[in-house]
Amino acid sequence: MQSLPIEVRRAFGILFIGVAISVGFASILSEIVFEHKDPIYYYVIIWVGSFVITFGVIFSKWKNIIPSIQGRMKNSVKWSSPVKVINGLCWAAPFAAIGAFPSIYQYLILLGIGLGNTSTYLFMKKFSSLSNKEQIIVGIISLLAIPIAVFLDTSFVSNQTIAVILSRLMIAIAYGTGGVFALLSKK
Repeated sequence: MQSLPIEVRRAFGILFIGVAISVGFASILSEIVFEHKDPIYYYVIIWVGSFVITFGVIFSKWKNIIPSIQGRMKNSVKWSSPVKVINGLCWAAPFAAIGAFPSIYQYLILLGIGLGNTSTYLFMKKFSSLSNKEQIIVGIISLLAIPIAVFLDTSFVSNQTIAVILSRLMIAIAYGTGGVFALLSKK
């Protein structure tokens, strides 16, 4: 049975809010770990734990959202190979570039999330006739956050760790905004 478009939008709203909560929570906790100079493996525990706990709660309460999410994602299977490659590169290339440019990883993460969500929105609209506005909201906010993060990093913030946590919080804001939009959407 196929989900109604509003059910799919709400499922993605919950998913996006889960990402926002996980990223926001892990960002704050990892900053505390950094300030206390705790062992590096604490970061892994915090980040993995944050996502596992958040999505464990979400999927245990709303089991019915998984098929809706899978249904929307299956739309991209029908795209041509070049479109899939372009979309994949929009998502992966900025993250892969972190290895070459680790000093700007916070901007590359924003770029990957921004380009990935924006390209997925545009391709879904063009090739699957779906307008996932929550996804373009995440993409645009993430892309707009890059110059803001650069400005904060180079102007007011003398501490690199503050710039990194602000970039992470901007990711949480982007996903949270897209998620709230999806949950409040009437269609």
